[in-house]
Amino acid sequence: MDLTTLEKDLVNGWQKGFPLVARPYARIADALGISEERVLEILAGLEARGILSRVGAIVAPNTLGASSLVAMRVARDQLDEVAAIVSSEPGVNHNYEREDNFNLWFVVTAPDADGLDATLARIEARTGHATLRLPLQKAYHIDLGFAL
Repeated sequence: MDLTTLEKDLVNGWQKGFPLVARPYARIADALGISEERVLEILAGLEARGILSRVGAIVAPNTLGASSLVAMRVARDQLDEVAAIVSSEPGVNHNYEREDNFNLWFVVTAPDADGLDATLARIEARTGHATLRLPLQKAYHIDLGFAL
């Protein structure tokens, strides 16, 4: 990953404590000594290069809408294709491979339970693979900040 010092400062400095103000990118820009437009350009460039997939809040499961951890059993030679379909759904922000019979895992979110059902039905129809919902039994806080 080839990042400039400014790109690293932006990503590392704002994974936590994101400003909850009307113009958060202007506040970040002030702290970095650059323009708000430059902050937005850098973020867009990082997304275009596949370094960032999203900028947004992490919310406790099922506090705003509905969510579920989901697993699928996918043949190895279909994994990339199925993963791309899963990732194309707006309620899925990432998926990952695991070494198990159920080898493709992801979290899906939706405004409500019906929306969650509809998203999983679309994924099943588009991939031809069943989904296995793994309901939350106990919540754990995981620090998702990763210094670059």
